[in-house]
Amino acid sequence: MDTSRLIRNVANAVNLSSVLGLVLGVAGRGRLRRRGHLLVFENVRLSFINASAMTVGDVVLVPGRTIEEVERRVPDLMAHEEAHAWQYAYCLGLPFIPLYALAAGWSMFRSGDRATANHFEVQADLLKGGYAVGTKRPISQAWRRRADRAA
Repeated sequence: MDTSRLIRNVANAVNLSSVLGLVLGVAGRGRLRRRGHLLVFENVRLSFINASAMTVGDVVLVPGRTIEEVERRVPDLMAHEEAHAWQYAYCLGLPFIPLYALAAGWSMFRSGDRATANHFEVQADLLKGGYAVGTKRPISQAWRRRADRAA
């Protein structure tokens, strides 16, 4: 294991994000295995995961299938998820969760989907994560659209 990934793994253990990932993997009754520098829980049964995979610290949760099954459809998924592991480290762990929620909300406002304008998904490479690259609306148009919905 290279030094930078070891530091990230230690940081994500100390900041409790990987601990939360392990708890979720066990609670979701997933099968644990190591994949590269990450831990992967496959066939996780957690209803709130609505993506091909979800990373918490250095733990990747894969709902309802194996990582190989997901990678047949999204070949670069693990590179995308590893980028999220780095994001947990630089956000000092659990603060990543509300920051990600804010970024997803901003993306919904700007583009109508949770990924196109989400800083964290863009930084992790949308295409590697299996996301389509959508179109961002100008902020003025997004505000008008929101005002129209509220009226």
